[in-house]
Amino acid sequence: MRRQEIDYIMGKMLDSHESVSDLNITVGKPFQVESSGQLVSVDVEPPFRELTPFQTETFALNLIDRDRRLTEFLIREGSCDSSYELPGKARFRVNVFSQSGNFSVVLRKLETRIPTCKEMGLPEVFEKLAREKNGIIIVTGATGSGKSTSLAAMLDIVNDEQSVHIITLEDPIEFRHTHRKATFNQRELGADFDTFPNGLRAALRQAPKVILVGEMRDRESVEIGLAAAETGHLVMSTLHTVDAGQTINRILGMFSTEEERQVRIRLADTVRWIVCQRLLPKVGGGRVAAFEILGANLRVKDTIVNGEAEGKTYRDIIESGRAFGMVTFDEYIVELFRQGLVTEETALAYATTKGVVGRGIDVVKRERGETTTDLKGLEVDKTYGRTKKSW
Repeated sequence: MRRQEIDYIMGKMLDSHESVSDLNITVGKPFQVESSGQLVSVDVEPPFRELTPFQTETFALNLIDRDRRLTEFLIREGSCDSSYELPGKARFRVNVFSQSGNFSVVLRKLETRIPTCKEMGLPEVFEKLAREKNGIIIVTGATGSGKSTSLAAMLDIVNDEQSVHIITLEDPIEFRHTHRKATFNQRELGADFDTFPNGLRAALRQAPKVILVGEMRDRESVEIGLAAAETGHLVMSTLHTVDAGQTINRILGMFSTEEERQVRIRLADTVRWIVCQRLLPKVGGGRVAAFEILGANLRVKDTIVNGEAEGKTYRDIIESGRAFGMVTFDEYIVELFRQGLVTEETALAYATTKGVVGRGIDVVKRERGETTTDLKGLEVDKTYGRTKKSW
């Protein structure tokens, strides 16, 4: 299988369905793409009904393109990350990995144009996030939930409004930012720096005002990120966590028990916002984002330092902070249902607390004049508690 054949197949896969986000090459399956969150098969000529180990390995090695570093990573760690450009069509973030002695490949399509916050339907508070001057902003969520896109949209606001130097450390570079008011230096793992901790250390000597770290993967990255925020930089990064509380706990879990108190104090001083994202199936096709947003205030700082307690959880703080742009997943999901963007079944399936979302849905239904229960024919039993003599 030659490079031209691989490009031809990838082009066919991209054009096979609308809203293609990922290409999937797995032994025993045909070529597949993820469209609107669902894996679907792709018909190509000649047909590939079940890919063989040789075919997937050939595909993988062509994408690696004899890169020594990536080959060593693949052999030593079982997977490697790279980028690939299909001329004139798209760029991809590539992950090649071994499974059961075979190679599989997943290619995430990267957008070429940076969408604005308004186009993405992001909450208005995102513009406030982009105007922070220092501290840490963490965007969390599962792989493919749109974290990088949200961060790119925020950096685009900075690019429009501030004459500052921005350093990005990415794996790989997803969005290419043009120089407008801001000056961008975008560095890619492997090509421009060897590890995130080393890239972060170097960034502190490159006079940036804003540092984007693709992912804080380990204790060392978090420690240097905290140091950068403490010295007046604005640090933006991502984590794979499901909500604000788990994000704080994940960071604390990277450090020993003896260090926990000091790390709590440093986090309380530097964390500005934690944004968590989930993508939900949208009515009529496609997907829509739901958010949980936690902003720093005195209650948040106290909870980070001393831990959660009854009546003093991150959820309680978010619920009481609506006026400042904070929102829980459950509140946001109920609002999506109110707008008709998601079904009741979807809202309940993606809820953090199903009871809270269920009650919110009932309120929306009553406002619309819809029934909130399937029970029918109920009436008061007027004879309950009476004796036969009183009849």
